[in-house]
Amino acid sequence: MKLPFVLAKRFVAGESFDQAKPKVKALNEKGIKITLDLLGENVEDRQTADETVENYIQLLNDIDESELDSTISIKLTMMGLDIDRNYCKDNLFRLLDVARENDQFVRIDMEGSDYTQMTIDIFKEAFQEYGKHVGIVIQAYLHRTKEDIEELAEMGADVRLCKGAYKEPKDIALQNMDDIREAFKEYAKVLLGKTPYPRIATHDDELINWTKEYTEENDIGESRFEFQMLYGLRQGTMEEFVSDGYNARIYVPFGTMWFPYFKRRLMERKENIWFVLSTLFQK
Repeated sequence: MKLPFVLAKRFVAGESFDQAKPKVKALNEKGIKITLDLLGENVEDRQTADETVENYIQLLNDIDESELDSTISIKLTMMGLDIDRNYCKDNLFRLLDVARENDQFVRIDMEGSDYTQMTIDIFKEAFQEYGKHVGIVIQAYLHRTKEDIEELAEMGADVRLCKGAYKEPKDIALQNMDDIREAFKEYAKVLLGKTPYPRIATHDDELINWTKEYTEENDIGESRFEFQMLYGLRQGTMEEFVSDGYNARIYVPFGTMWFPYFKRRLMERKENIWFVLSTLFQK
């Protein structure tokens, strides 16, 4: 049974680019930058992976033609990482060729811990070839992140720092929220000190206020980093960031394969569940 899209409409901008585009334009008009995320994960056959690459390339072209202030985010498992590493890398490089030609940017999303090392390794190869046109996501809660952040910062990589979106065991990831916040702050310091333009991805007021205070105390201007949040959450806060002179970006997911993403958002906060339930009873 296919669940109705109305359930996911708070967190997902549509099932197609055409449905998402007016929402992106409206956010751009408020001074908010966008990253479009075509949803899906764990493709297991080459035909689907090839089609996904073509869809990503088309998305870059659509952004260009629609004059949107938007980058894109991709998952390597959508491009065949579960099939063959070199095949996936070739697909990524084909996409990045288009991004470089059109002066666009591709963010490689981070997936579960089974993929962390492969994702970082492929990113490093891509960064060597494509530089400013490619970035990566790093999750603060993983024990290994201290070393990863140091290495990526030394490279001058474009890093999106988030807490972490997947359920991981304690031997792999921190479990206590206070510990995760402290780790996040330490890694943000490294990125703010050593990389040109770190992306601070959080909805957590403690981390937002800490970032504002830390950057002010260390004379790091508002133009040197950006705050990022997810579509459907705290848009008013993002508008405040813009009015206060900060750079703000919203991750806007769309596509027909929205259920895994929607489920993760639902599990994060009980308020999200109440919102979805309330939409069921709207006329």
